[in-house]
Amino acid sequence: QVQLVESGGGLVQAGGSLRLSCAASGRADTMYNMAWFRQAPGKEREIIAAIDWTGGRLYYRNSVKGRFTISRENAKNVVYLQMNSLKPEDTALYFCAAGTDSVIFSENTYIYWGQGTRVTVSS
Repeated sequence: QVQLVESGGGLVQAGGSLRLSCAASGRADTMYNMAWFRQAPGKEREIIAAIDWTGGRLYYRNSVKGRFTISRENAKNVVYLQMNSLKPEDTALYFCAAGTDSVIFSENTYIYWGQGTRVTVSS
């Protein structure tokens, strides 16, 4: 079992930045592929970025490419999401997730989930 705890959310003005963190504990070995998802009010959950356990394969949703950066520090069991040039449409509950399947851009890959951290971007 792996426990995931997100932090770093908050209220920011459009154009601003936030860095989300996801700390893993329990059976938090470094073989897990990790991803960030978000769910906006009234919308379905969507994957926005993913990173394999080596850090060598990355995936980004088109809407965040060039603005968001996913990274990880395996020694600390932490995954980050640096979010720049935030837009009001980025407002959502952001979740991190862990899984072992190699298809890092598929939601079906992820079996452990955090509770989420809320990001609100004001216009």
